[in-house]
Amino acid sequence: MADPSSYRPQPGQIPDSPGVYKFRDEHGRVIYVGKAKSLRQRLSSYFQDLAGLHPRTRTMVTTAASVEWTVVTTEVEALQLEYSWIKEFDPRFNVKYRDDKSYPSLAVTMGEEFPRVQVMRGPKRRGVRYFGPYAHAWAIRETVDLLLRVFPVRTCSAGVFRRSQQIGRPCLLGYIGKCSAPCVGRVTAEEHRELAEEFCDFMAGRTGTYLRRLERRMQDAAAEMEYEKAARLRDDIEALKRAMEKNAVVLADATDADVIAVAEDDLEAAVQIFHVRAGRVRGQRGWVTDKVEAVDTAGLVEHALQQLYGEESGDAVPKEVLVPALPEPVEPLAQWLTGRRGSNVSLRVPQRGDKRDLMATVQRNAQQALALHKTKRASDLTTRSRALEEIAEALDLDSAPLRIECFDISHLHGEDVVASMVVFEDGLARKSEYRRFQIKTFQGQDDVRAMHEVVSRRFRRYLREMQKAGEWQEQDPADAREDAEEPVGGPIDPDTGRPRKFAYPPQLLVVDGGQPQVAAARRALDELGIEDIAVCGLAKRLEEVWLPGEDDPVILPRTSEGLYLLQRVRDEAHRFAIRYQRGKRGKAMKAGALDAVAGLGEARKQALLKHFGSLKRLRAATVDEICEVPGIGRKTAEAVVAALAQASPAVPAVNTATGEIMEDELAATQGTAPAERGQER
Repeated sequence: MADPSSYRPQPGQIPDSPGVYKFRDEHGRVIYVGKAKSLRQRLSSYFQDLAGLHPRTRTMVTTAASVEWTVVTTEVEALQLEYSWIKEFDPRFNVKYRDDKSYPSLAVTMGEEFPRVQVMRGPKRRGVRYFGPYAHAWAIRETVDLLLRVFPVRTCSAGVFRRSQQIGRPCLLGYIGKCSAPCVGRVTAEEHRELAEEFCDFMAGRTGTYLRRLERRMQDAAAEMEYEKAARLRDDIEALKRAMEKNAVVLADATDADVIAVAEDDLEAAVQIFHVRAGRVRGQRGWVTDKVEAVDTAGLVEHALQQLYGEESGDAVPKEVLVPALPEPVEPLAQWLTGRRGSNVSLRVPQRGDKRDLMATVQRNAQQALALHKTKRASDLTTRSRALEEIAEALDLDSAPLRIECFDISHLHGEDVVASMVVFEDGLARKSEYRRFQIKTFQGQDDVRAMHEVVSRRFRRYLREMQKAGEWQEQDPADAREDAEEPVGGPIDPDTGRPRKFAYPPQLLVVDGGQPQVAAARRALDELGIEDIAVCGLAKRLEEVWLPGEDDPVILPRTSEGLYLLQRVRDEAHRFAIRYQRGKRGKAMKAGALDAVAGLGEARKQALLKHFGSLKRLRAATVDEICEVPGIGRKTAEAVVAALAQASPAVPAVNTATGEIMEDELAATQGTAPAERGQER
């Protein structure tokens, strides 16, 4: 590991001007390329105290052995040089997008004497016009099959084409009218090229001209009583319309735009791009990447634009590029895109209307792509087995942990403290065995105490089910039915013959947290006399694995399948806890609207909400309808109607128990996310 101070440039040696810099390792290999508006300020930021650097950045500067830079005139030149060096050196610490799958495109080989229409994958070639990419190859073939009625362009391979030339007979498509058969001279090379150009124009969105032309020809043929010709033209028009319908209209103003969205977590990011031409989605593609450097959403967008348009021809850059966040400053990137296109390009974040709605759709696709990428390897038995073996080896377990349970604590400013327990068996989630807990003994921001309580409750239940046999026992107050849904009565359920949910212990207990949480979980098990369950914790910031009683964490390799599985388990527990905590807040906010009704207790509030299903339906109910709820008299019903009539849905409700503003109510009316969401634990 190199000391960054050993190769730090001397003060005043770095120029205060735009430029591009390279970090090299001890073998002279370029490991990182970056650009800066001011080289002095940017490079100085790498040589501060290592403890203050992002973990990925710290790894990079300690791997490097030297740094060098090149001064340029403008930030646009810096952007261009950075892209060139990234393509040339392929640095290991730069963001590298890789396709999350191989997307096919519709290609027309305009560089050949007789252009051919075909499905292509992989890198783009010179002299070929591309349309798409599409999600599925069969979608391309269906579109081409419809268009060949009107534009009978060659689709055969070079071998089939030469064979037809030799024998003097066209292939089947030539006989049925779906190929103009240039192989046997039915059309000249110039006529066939004109057909290919018309095909490309239609695919590029210029559809109205051809439809109007065919409609005029159909009308002329009908006027001259050439009804068979008119019928053929009618079928051609229908084929073109069906081909157009396969691409839904998403922007009514016939906009040409690329819409880019990013979904990310601490370690990975997914990018989705919708190519919209003439208001229709003409193609879609996606990338995923590991975050091997400290980069925010704007930085991910900048790298995506570089990769998307760096090797494209100018006509592939649309007039408008819609992104979720703009790099700072945005002018160099906008100028670079304008230079690639040859005319002005609008780079912006959509704020309202159809374009914002389309951005939301692309964002959902990005989130699904990231989730799919994370779970792809989980379905592979060999990979799961390797992950479990790596965990067993790293934690010094006697055998692979076939059952893993993970616990997480969630609260909002210390209120509504809840916990979750998720179960993974053989590396896969067992959602039927998930459990959630409400912390009842205290309220506050004490994750350690909450973790001790939850682990104690879970394994007290385990011991009781193992020790008791067959008879119902009254539960302790701490063991509410919320987290104990099975009756006590032995480890085996006599009805199913399977172990009861809480009677099956894990081989590994994982907690979301570091040393304090791990120590609390281990202490809870020791107090119950349980010694055969291993405990570890996974800390979010550096993805370190902590063991009880150890001062130093276990560091699993970044590419370890075992670490990947532990991250999935931890993230699932966090998701499940957050979902439960938000649900409890939602119920409290609904009941909070009824706080103004004197004498209406918590039980009757919940009875009202349960009877009507929602606060909205309760507001719309009459006094007589409210009186139908058990326990609600007419006087109380009139008070409820009066209270709800006075409450305005646009004004945030207040929870009288905590004094907090119910910002979810206000957010629902204004279309904004609640402010507390970013402060949830």
